[in-house]
Parts: sequence; structure tokens; C-alpha cells
Amino acid sequence: MLPILKINLTDNTTEEFIIPKEWERDYLGGASLAARILYPYLTKELDPLSAESPLLFINGPLTGTNGPTTGRFVICGKSPATHLWAESNIGGFWGPELRKAGYDGLWITGKAQSPVYVWVEEGRFEVRNAANVWGKDVYQTQEIVKEEVGVKGARVAVIGEAGERGVLYASICCDHGRMAGRTGLGAVMGSKNLKAVAVHGTKKFSVAREEQYAALRSESNRTLKQSNETKFFHEIGTAGTANLFEYMGSMPSKYYHQGSFPNVDHISGAKMAESILVGYHACQGCVIACGRVVKLDDGAKRKGPEWETIVGFGPNLLNDDLAEITRLGELCDRYGMDTISAANTIGLAFHLFETGKLTKQDTGGLELKWGDMLAVRQLIHMIARREGIGELLSRGSRQVGAAFGAEDEAVQVNGLEVAYHDPRGVSGMALSYATSPRGACHNQSDYFMVELGHIEERIGINYFDRHAQAEKAANVAKHQDWRTVSNAFVMCIFATIDPNEQVSLINAACGYEWTLEDMMKTGERGWNLKRAINNRMGLTRANDKLPKAFLEPYNEGGAAGFVLDFQSMLAAYYEARGWDWETGKPTRKKLTELGLDEAAQDLWEKG
Repeated sequence: MLPILKINLTDNTTEEFIIPKEWERDYLGGASLAARILYPYLTKELDPLSAESPLLFINGPLTGTNGPTTGRFVICGKSPATHLWAESNIGGFWGPELRKAGYDGLWITGKAQSPVYVWVEEGRFEVRNAANVWGKDVYQTQEIVKEEVGVKGARVAVIGEAGERGVLYASICCDHGRMAGRTGLGAVMGSKNLKAVAVHGTKKFSVAREEQYAALRSESNRTLKQSNETKFFHEIGTAGTANLFEYMGSMPSKYYHQGSFPNVDHISGAKMAESILVGYHACQGCVIACGRVVKLDDGAKRKGPEWETIVGFGPNLLNDDLAEITRLGELCDRYGMDTISAANTIGLAFHLFETGKLTKQDTGGLELKWGDMLAVRQLIHMIARREGIGELLSRGSRQVGAAFGAEDEAVQVNGLEVAYHDPRGVSGMALSYATSPRGACHNQSDYFMVELGHIEERIGINYFDRHAQAEKAANVAKHQDWRTVSNAFVMCIFATIDPNEQVSLINAACGYEWTLEDMMKTGERGWNLKRAINNRMGLTRANDKLPKAFLEPYNEGGAAGFVLDFQSMLAAYYEARGWDWETGKPTRKKLTELGLDEAAQDLWEKG
């Protein structure tokens, strides 16, 4: 991999960080490599919104190589929402463009005295005044910065007003609404007075075995393009599963308290395709093109909502108006705010209002009635600007619940709001949420796809009934390791690439002679290193828990009556992982086995 450019915004100094070859071999790249690089700096004492807090933009070894779905990169640091490990995966064109500029990462620390943006172009580094774009939305900012740098093809990663104001679930955006949405890294960027990072380059970059890699990536892309999954995600989008998940009881409604949504047809991917869809959008080099381009009554083309946004601003709030869901998603995007956490936190406010814990006195006279999207729109504005009740809601559902003596009502894990795949319908997601290194997360393991039959027996991921429990714990652990590999490549989780094919791609790109077992061991190493980082920051087994709602049965729908035996699942998971039940740490034996000797010493000798 190429060097990482370290930037200190306090004094505008830079230096190059050369990634040790053994780190590349042991962690590949992306989020796993970022965890190794940032390991010494992510301490319990570190304030994630301080000048010292690191913000690392980093590629994977396949980024920009035109391999299958490899236009992605990750952003990592310490989350201001969870105070744990933070990573957010993002597509588009920015990562490949950074590589063409001669770098595989930007490592940003310090704090500018006033709003700035950074401009990186093939060895040229510049910090520019951003006063004219401070307060602008993410789309406006991208266009203004592109015009200012004056270079065709420049790519810009930006924050919106939510990041500027420190909303704890602020996102970072690039290109056509591609979002690093989760864990609040937009707030970290805003705390540094950094509005945007523009990059451009024309440098050629190579892989270890050019001819072999070219043939492999071409074949992989052809196979991927012809797969049924690719055709499905391209034509129907991520919301194409709406009817199936509603049938299974895994699409939550009314803030995870209603197991069925009768009007599911109104918000499905098929409905979008036949009503407002007018085009598609792809990340760099991607043959899937799952991004939606839609047109509403005003005639303007805009980004179409994906699954999480559709459910968050749809069934979650008892709304079946697809056009309004689109508008609310766009509003969050423009402010630079994660739609999962925003919709979840607003859903909690509606739930608390219904139960009488939150009143019109708390909301400044605003009445929160299920299905009232005008109230939802007003709350989004208030959250982004941190005005009135929006100030509290901007801190996320855990703090909202605690403020009204109802923290157990908040559907979150470790301060990160749960995504919209209910484990009462697909039980493996219980462990995915509870043990994810960044709080409740569906991308560290989208195990709901395994529940649908997407298995990989060659790497030990087999099929269990969707309501099986402890017996699938080891399966979940394997799947998490597999997704950790994806987040190291960095490869989109929609890419249904044969595991052996992935080994061949990485061997050709990096010059390795890995086996499938070697690659999976890299995933397990990355997962355990992130766990060790969180253990050092105070995480214990007590953190591995589910919100109260998930432990109560639905009265209706496809998961009616089902109750998770979560403690049995967790015990089986710990055994499969080789983690210590008393402390929640990976055992010394496990850490040593994975070559994590420094972490073993820190966790078991230093405390």
C-alpha cells in the first residue's frame, strides 16, 4: 500500500507515515489496518472531540483497482457517541482518487483556529479558508469546493451543519450522497473545524501481479454482474427485501414495538421502481449500481432512499409515504446526519411521548403523533441546529432515554442506535448487534443474509433456522470474521464473490501465497484487535447486551411469540470466540495465537 499523509491542523504540518509491511500482511488494509495504526492512541482518557483525537481516512489493498466493488474506503477513530472504536465504510470515488494522488490514507489530528478545508493533489498539500462554505449543506459544499480547486475530477468528502454543530451521529459525505454515516465521525471532523477534504490525482498505481490480477478481476466482475443478487439489487434496490422481511417479522414498526406493517407494499423497492425511480448510481468500478436516482413531483432528480432510511422514516414512524421518506432522507443527508440514528432517536421521542414520559412542555409545544411527518421534519431541523428538544435528541437515543428515566426503552447498544433488522425475526442479529465493536451494527455482520440462505460452507458459515439460538453462535462469529475481511479489502458486502476467488484476488494484488484459512485468520485478528481496543477503553461483558424491546415478544407478525434466550447465545459465542466470561476480554491464549502480543500484555498484565 501507499504511504499515509499525516496532517496536523493546529500548525498545518505534514509528514508521511509508511505502513510496515508486516502490518499490511497481518491486517490487509481498511478498518483492520486502521485499528493497528490507531491502537496506541485510542485510550479511555482520549476525548473524541479533542484536538488530539485522530481521524483516519484509509483505503484497502484493492481500492480503485477496478476489482469487484472496490471503490470503497473507511474512516476510523474514536466515536463521540459510544466512546468506543469507530469505523464507517463509504463508497463513491473519493478513495480511489486519494490513491491516484499518491496516498492510501489521510491521518488528521489537531484543530484549525477557524473553518478550513484541505486540498491534496499529487504531493501538493494546502489548507484553505472554508468560511464561505461553513453552514452550507453537503451537496452545496462539494460543488463550491470543486469550483474553487478548479481541477476537473476532484473528489470532495464533506460534513454538513450537523457535523459543524457536533451532533453525535453526524456523517461524512462524498459524491452522490455516499455516507460514512455511523458512529458520529462527522462530529469529530467538525470539532477540528474541518469542513471538507478535496483530493485529486493522475498517478498510476500497480498491483504485485498485474496480468494475473487483471484477468481475475475481469472474470470476477463478469460473474458478479450475472448473479441473481446483483440483478436484484440493481433493479429493485436494497428495499426489494421489504415484503420478505415484513413477512418474517424482522422489519420493525412503531419503534420496534409492532411486528407487522400492513402497508409494506407502499414503501417497497418494487413500489419505488414502478413509481419514482428514473436511474441508477454506482460507486467507482462497481457493476452492481445499487444506488437509486428518483424524481418526485417537483421534477428534480435526487438520491433515492435505501433500506435503512426507508424503514427508519417509514414503518418505524408508521409512515407509508415513499415520497416523504425520500424527502426526509435527503434532508438528513444535506445536514450530514446518519438516517439510522436520526430516525431511531426520533422514534424513541414518539414512543416516550405516547407513553407520557415526554410531554409538549419538553418539546416546546410540538405534539408527536405517529405518522405525523411534519413533526418529524421539524425535529430533523431542530436536531441539526441543536435547538430546543433537538439539543437533547442530537446526543442520541441512549442519552434521550436516560434524560427521562427510560434508558432501557432506547433501542441501542453501547450508544449506537440499532439498525432496522429485528433479531426477533432473524435471531443471529442479536449477537451481531450485541458484540459489534462499534455498537449496534448490521454491517459488521449482516447475518440476516445468512438467515435467508446465503451461506459459505467453505469458511464454516452454515445454515441454521432463523429462530435457532445458541447453536448458531459460532456461525455468527465466523460471519463477523468474514465481514472483517470485507472491511479490510475494502469490498462491498453486496459482492457475492466466491471466498476462494477473493483469496486469488488478494494474492495477485499483494503478491501473497495465502490460503483461505490465512485470509479468515486475518479477519479474526482484526475483530479481536478492535475488541481489545474497546476493552482498554472500558468495555466489559456487561456491555454485550440487547435493548429491552428485543427481549419481549411481538404480538403479531412473522415473529409473534418468539423470545430470545440471549444469555445462552452469548455464552456459546464467548466459547466460540475464546473470550473470558468474567472480564469480556479475549483470553491471553487467543490474543497470542493471533499474534496480538501487545494487546495481550496491555489487557492481562497492565490491567
